[in-house]
Amino acid sequence: MDFINSAIVWDPSISPFSIFGFGVRYYALCWVIGLIGAYYIVKRLYKNGGKSEEQFDPLFMYCFIGILVGARLGHCLFYQPDYYLSHPIEMLLPIKQTADGWVFSGYEGLASHGGTIGVILALLLYVRKTGLKMVWTLDNLAIAAPFFATMVRIGNFMNSEILGTETDLPWGVVFVQAGKTVPHHPAQLYEAMAYLVIFLIGILLYKKYKERIGTGLFTGYCLFTIFTFRFFVEFIKEKQVNFEESMTLDMGQWLSIPLIILGGYYLFRNIRRS
Repeated sequence: MDFINSAIVWDPSISPFSIFGFGVRYYALCWVIGLIGAYYIVKRLYKNGGKSEEQFDPLFMYCFIGILVGARLGHCLFYQPDYYLSHPIEMLLPIKQTADGWVFSGYEGLASHGGTIGVILALLLYVRKTGLKMVWTLDNLAIAAPFFATMVRIGNFMNSEILGTETDLPWGVVFVQAGKTVPHHPAQLYEAMAYLVIFLIGILLYKKYKERIGTGLFTGYCLFTIFTFRFFVEFIKEKQVNFEESMTLDMGQWLSIPLIILGGYYLFRNIRRS
């Protein structure tokens, strides 16, 4: 990390180490840390809620598949439908067709809105299998979800992607690997810090109102706070795809609105009950 004219020049290696010849990227590493952290948080919450190991054990796989498939399809269909609908194999598998044939590329593009939708759909199958209530399950996941979101945005920062717009603020970052030569807002870190604060407040709310698990309070809090912040931070982000240039709001903002409304509904319902 270097400094030029008070700006941070960011040019890290995107792969800190390799396993069997495959470079492990910081983004994937942050995803794994986020999932493992969320796993142990929810496991503790299930134990506090008196649920059995048999009810908890399938949850990780349902969530992992729901998040990964939803996030991947969300990116492909929301942001690059023209390309991926004509390259369906690349949509589902971490490979890319080049002039030299198929190469392993990793999943280049995951959308948080798609991941949210994907995990909700996966949970419909999970609660049917375990007999747990959907809102109870969502409330427990909502306490851990901001921690996972924090790690994902740190991964985006390490990967020099999802950049903010140009800025002359002293904490501006020159993302060398993204081909930038002037400072940009580190929008990924803005989100990471916000989601970490949302996570810590959620833990405090749980300690004070744990009897509200199953009422939708924590689901509403998580959706409303995360996607409200996401809506406003989009104003200082670079457009991800060209068609957003002609939109009043970008795709991320439009996708955030229904989740903000859903979160607000659960919060309002809890406040009215109180």
